Order: sequence, then structure tokens, then C-alpha cells
Amino acid sequence: MVMVTELVKVKQADNGNVIVSGRDLHEFLEVQTKYTDWFKRMIEYGFKENVDFSVFLKNEHDKTAFGGVRKITDHALTLDMAKEISMIQRTEKGKQARRYFIQVEKAYRSEQSLPQTPEEKLKLTMEVTLRLDKRVEKAEEHIDFLMNKSEIDSVQRYQLRKARNHKAVETLGGKNSNAYKDRSLSRKVFRALEHDFKETFVISRYEDLKKEDFEAAIKFIENWYSPYTLKQEIEAKNSQENLF
Repeated sequence: MVMVTELVKVKQADNGNVIVSGRDLHEFLEVQTKYTDWFKRMIEYGFKENVDFSVFLKNEHDKTAFGGVRKITDHALTLDMAKEISMIQRTEKGKQARRYFIQVEKAYRSEQSLPQTPEEKLKLTMEVTLRLDKRVEKAEEHIDFLMNKSEIDSVQRYQLRKARNHKAVETLGGKNSNAYKDRSLSRKVFRALEHDFKETFVISRYEDLKKEDFEAAIKFIENWYSPYTLKQEIEAKNSQENLF
């Protein structure tokens, strides 16, 4: 295969596809996270084993004074996966790697033999169309996946705060209740709701909620009940005669 200036090692697999070592890409991108932890985070974007990557073992020379060789896990990535991972990094190194893999892909395609007969041309056209359709479908799936993994937007944050405030006021017995007018008791209700919400969705702020969890979050708030002791405190407060 005609090569461009090599930034990350690539090679042609037995099936004819070009593959990239995950560890080589990790090293080039200068990722500070440990490779195994970083790669686990990358496959959460929807990449599938034996489709976008495969696992293999390779020898690594021990850099300590003892020397020797040990087996480590690596991954053979398709060019598409390598390009997408590079783009996800959002760094200059990531941009550089993505441009490089695009050049590699072009060089690889230029070496593929062109069809000669009308039958071969028709077959190639159908294969390319099918392949493009699959890639578009896959890209749309990745976009949907990434969108759902992103944090809620400003409109959803407003709806979440509105639902939270409504539930807190409802729990206190309404804005005219003694419990609502008691600032200390009101704060307890808001804090209890906030604590249960964040613990359920494993976040530190409401704004960190993922879009894919938004509907579940609204239902959680609507169905939330205050702890029993807090409920008793609210009922006791509201049962007091309003002297004013």
C-alpha cells in the first residue's frame, strides 16, 4: 500500500482491511489516562468488538532493570474507529491523527483494482451504495448515542428546576402552608429531594444529568416522597394554628 508520512503505524489485515494498534494510537494522542481505562471509556461510545475492533495479545519488553518480555492486551482498530476516536479527543493531536487516517484511507483505496467489465462495475456500484448506506446509518446511530450522552440543555434544565420546585412546594403543603413559610423546613425538603435525586442518577449537579435520563428524572421527581421523619415534621408544622 502506498504510504503517506507515517504518524501512527498501520497495517493490512488478512481480510484486506487496514488496521491500527489501539496502544499506538493512545501513545500518539498523548493520553495521560492508563490505556486499559481509556479504551474502556472509548468503547462506551458504541463501538463493538469484532466489528470496529478486535482484541489480541502482543509482547512488550520490560523496561525495568529485570528485563524480559510480558504479554499485554492490545486492540486492532478499523480506520473508521481510529478516525472517530481521534475526533472524540478534541485535541490538536486528535485532529492531526484524524487527518492522517483520512490520507491513509485515500492511499489504500487508490491501490484497489478498478472494475473492468460492466458486470463488475454494476456489482461495485451496488456494493459501494450498500456500504455507504450502512456507514450513514452507523454514523446516525453514533450521533444519536453521543447526543444522548451529553448533558441536558437549557430548556431541559428549566423544566427540571420547575418540576423540582413544584414537588417541593407540594410536599410542604402549598405556598400558604406553615411548613412552606418556615424557611428552615423548606430548605430541608429541597435538600432531601436534591440528595435523593443526585444519589439516584449519580451526579453532583442537576446540570450534569444526561439527556437520555431526562424523562426518568422528571418521573422520579413527580413520584418522590419525603422521608418519614421529615413528613411528620411537615404535618406537625401545618397542624399548628396560624396565629397571624
